[in-house]
Amino acid sequence: MTSSRKRRTRSTRPSLPLRRIAAISLGLMAFAAAFAAAFVAWFALAPARRDADAARDAAAQSATLLAAGNATAARTQALAAVRADPDNGEAHLALARAMLAQGDGVSADAEIQRAIDAHVDARRVQHLRAHALLLAGEEEKAIAAADKAAPQFRVYALRIRGRALAALGNGAAAFQALDQAVRAAPGDGAAWADMGRFKLNAGDLLGAIDASARAVRFAPGNVDALILRGELVRSQYGLTAALPWFEAALKHDGYNADALIEYAATLGDAGRTVDAVAATRRALEVRPASPQAYYLQAVIAARGGNYDLSRSLLDKTGGSLDALPGTMLLTGTLDIEKGDFEQAIDKLKALVGNQPYNVTARKLLAYALLRTNSARNAIDMLRPVVERADADSYALTLAARGYERIGDRAAAARYLDRAAAPLPGATQAFSADDSTAVLAADADQRPDDPATIVPLIRGLASQGDRAGALTRAQRTASAYPGAPAAQLLIGDLLMLDNRFADAATAYRGAADLRFDQSTALRLVEALDKANRRPEAANALALYLSQNPADLAALRLSAEWQLAAGDYAAAVDTLERLRGWIGDGDAVLNAELAAAYTGAGDADAAEELGEAAYALAPANPVVADAYGWALYRGGDLHGAAELIGKAVILAPRHAGLRWHLAQVYADLGHKREAKFNAQVALADPRFADRAAAQALVARLG
Repeated sequence: MTSSRKRRTRSTRPSLPLRRIAAISLGLMAFAAAFAAAFVAWFALAPARRDADAARDAAAQSATLLAAGNATAARTQALAAVRADPDNGEAHLALARAMLAQGDGVSADAEIQRAIDAHVDARRVQHLRAHALLLAGEEEKAIAAADKAAPQFRVYALRIRGRALAALGNGAAAFQALDQAVRAAPGDGAAWADMGRFKLNAGDLLGAIDASARAVRFAPGNVDALILRGELVRSQYGLTAALPWFEAALKHDGYNADALIEYAATLGDAGRTVDAVAATRRALEVRPASPQAYYLQAVIAARGGNYDLSRSLLDKTGGSLDALPGTMLLTGTLDIEKGDFEQAIDKLKALVGNQPYNVTARKLLAYALLRTNSARNAIDMLRPVVERADADSYALTLAARGYERIGDRAAAARYLDRAAAPLPGATQAFSADDSTAVLAADADQRPDDPATIVPLIRGLASQGDRAGALTRAQRTASAYPGAPAAQLLIGDLLMLDNRFADAATAYRGAADLRFDQSTALRLVEALDKANRRPEAANALALYLSQNPADLAALRLSAEWQLAAGDYAAAVDTLERLRGWIGDGDAVLNAELAAAYTGAGDADAAEELGEAAYALAPANPVVADAYGWALYRGGDLHGAAELIGKAVILAPRHAGLRWHLAQVYADLGHKREAKFNAQVALADPRFADRAAAQALVARLG
C-alpha cells in the first residue's frame, strides 16, 4: 500500500512542472528554428554581398549579351551581379541598360538611382535617365535629362532627344536631332534605327527603307533594327519575305516581346494561325497581360468564327487599344454580330471619320445603320462607294435595300441590277465626302503633309478637274519621293484616262516602296488592261508568294486560271478560299462549279452550282455556272433554262451568249444557236472566236 501510494504520488506531482517544461521547450524550439533560418539566410546572403569578383564578372557577361542583342539574358546576368554585390553601382547600371533595352523605363530609372546611391557619378548616367524617362512617357523631362548628358554620350542623348520630340509632335526638331546623331556617328546602327523609325512614322518609306538597311548593316545584332527592317520588308515585299527578319531578331533574343508580337502578326496574316498563336503565348510569358498579344489572338478567333472568344480576349486588353483603327473595326464587327448596332455605329462612325477611304468600315457602318432604320444615313455613307463603277455587289445591294426602305423603288432596282451584273465596271478613284474647299483648307494648314494633299487631289479628280489633279499629283510625287500614296494617285488618274501603260509605271513606283494588296492589285489591273497579261500574271504570282492568304488576290488568280483553262489549279485555289470563308459565298460556289465542270467532275459541279443558285438565283454568273454544269452533265433542257435566264439578266455578256449558243446547237435549235454565237462574236473582247465562227459556219 505504502509503495503503491508513493508511486501514485510520484506519478501525479510533476504535472504542473511538465507543462512549464513543455512551454519552455516549445519556445526554445521556435527560437532555434528562427535562429537557424536567420543563420541560413545570413550564410546565403552574406558571402554574396562580399563577392565583388562575381558581381564584376556577371556585369561583364551582361554587357556582352546586351551587345549581342540578347536583352533577356543580359538582364538575368545583371540581376546576378546585383545580388552578388548590391553596393556595386556598375552592376545596377548593367541592370538598367538591360531594362532599357526591354522597354522597362520605370524599373530602369530605379536602378539608375541605385547606381547613383552607390557612388556612380550622376553626370555619367544622364543619357540613360533620359531614356528611362522617355519610356515612362515623361518626354519633357527626358529632353531636359538628355541635354545634361556627358559629351561622350552625345549621340545617345541626341537619339533620345529626337525620339522625345517626335513623341511630342515636333517633327522638324526631332529630325534635326536624329540627323545630328547619324552625322556625328555614321556607323551607329542604333541611331540609324531611330532615324528609320522616325521616317516610317512620318510616311517617308524610301527614307525609312534606306535607314533600316544601314541600321542592320552597322549593327546586325541590334534587335530593334531587325524588327524595323522586318516591318519595312513586310510592307515593301510581303509577309513571307519579312518572316526571316523577325526570326533573326528572335535568334538574338527569343523572348523579345516586340519581335514576338510582330512575328505573330505576320504569321497570322500569312495564314499560319497555329504558329501565330504560339508566338502570342510566348509574348504573354514575357509581358503578362500584353494588350497587343490579346488583340492578335482576338483577331485570329474572329477570323475563325469564334466571336465569343474574340470578345473575351479583347476584354483582356483593358481598352488600351480601343482607339486603334484595327480594334475599332474588330469591335464594330463583333458588336454587329451580337446585335449591338448602336455600339457598332458609334465605333464605326469614329473610324470612318478618321479613315474616310476605308470602304470596309463604310459598308459595316451602313449595314448597322440599316438595322437601326437609319436608311438615309446608310445611303449617305455608301454614296462614295456605290458611285464608283467598280463598286462590289455587296455595297450595291446594301444601297438598294436603303432605297427600298425610303420607298425609292426605281433607285433600288438600278442598284440591284448593278449588283447582279457579271462583271464590275472600270476602276475609279475613290472620292471622300468633304468638298474640295474643305480639303484645300486642310492642305493649306499642313502643306508639307502628303496625308492632306492626297485627299485634295482626289477631290479635284472627283469634281472633273483631272488635268489639274494629275499635275498636282505629279508635283507631290516629286516633292515626296518616299510617299507611295502620291504614286498611287498618279496611277489612278492615268487609269481614268485609259493610259494603262503609264499607270502601270506609276504603280510600279509605288510597289517599289510598298507592295501591299492595294498597290499589287492596281498594278496587275493596269498591266492586264495594257495587254501585258504575262507581266500582270507575274506580278500577281509574286504578290501571292509573299501573301498566300490574301483573299482578293486568290480570287483574281482563280479567275485567271479559269479563263486560261487551268481547271485543276483553279479548283485548288478556290477550295482553299472556301476553306477560309465558308460555303455562304454564291459567286465562289459558282466559280467552283465552273472549275469542277472544266476538270470533268460533273457531280461536284452540279452540287456547287445548285448551292450557288440557292444563294443568288438572280445573279447571271451563278445561273450560267449552274446551267453549264448541267450541260456538261447531259441535262440540256435544264441548262437551256438556266443559261437563258443568265442571258436575260446580262444580255451583253459574250461568254453567256456563247454558252447558250452551244446548248441550243446540241438541242437542234439552229437559229437560236447561230444568233447567240453571232452576238458573242460582235464583242471584240470575246476570246473564243475561232470556235464560235466554226459553229456559225456549221449551222449555215
